[in-house]
Amino acid sequence: MSDVPWPREEFLPRIRRIGEERYHSLHPFHRLLHGGKLNRGQVQAWVLNRFYYQARIPLKDAALLSRMEDPALRRSWRKRIEEHDGGPGNEGGIERWLVLAEAVGLDRGRVLRHEGLLPGVRFAVDAYLQFVRERSLIEAIASSLTELFAPAIHEERIAGLLKHYDFANERTLAYFQRRLKEAPEDVAFTLECVLERADTRERQQAVLDAVTFKTDLLWAQLDALHHAYVVPALPPPGAFRPEQDG
Repeated sequence: MSDVPWPREEFLPRIRRIGEERYHSLHPFHRLLHGGKLNRGQVQAWVLNRFYYQARIPLKDAALLSRMEDPALRRSWRKRIEEHDGGPGNEGGIERWLVLAEAVGLDRGRVLRHEGLLPGVRFAVDAYLQFVRERSLIEAIASSLTELFAPAIHEERIAGLLKHYDFANERTLAYFQRRLKEAPEDVAFTLECVLERADTRERQQAVLDAVTFKTDLLWAQLDALHHAYVVPALPPPGAFRPEQDG
């Protein structure tokens, strides 16, 4: 590998290309969801399992904060925890997701306890936490760069859910609406942080690998959902079963 770093105008398109080719907006499960092709139980399964990821985001960011020795970096990053846990004047992303869960007919307590969670989802999300805790700081930070690709999927999801599902309205989709504002702000800081610190080809490649890893774990969650609830529709033992739990 060359020691000469790619210039910014070449490195940034390499990051974006990962999203164009691998982001979970391309997954068949999301296409079914956004196109109104999932039944009530399948939507419930998605909301229930995705909550495990949502609930772990502030834990991921707390782990990152514990590794940041620069106070300025910590100050900038800690707002992400409040975005999900909430704070003054902000109910937080976790609460907004629970509103969605109740709207699709799930019991809030069961969602909070992660009852019926797919093992594949648990393993994928836990791998993300382990990655952030153990890999280099630049890799851990770079794993959040999938936020570059998030606004487009949120816009598509809002439009698709409003068009096809009775539970969808301004209140129940507030999580996605809020992320349309939060995600671009977060990723602008993250991107500049990564571009500044990835000053060798090796570090740049580590950034690309971290973004690829993150797209893989997002994809793996949907693979688990698709296998359990779409084709061949074989939920594993202990997993949520719509006909019994929905």
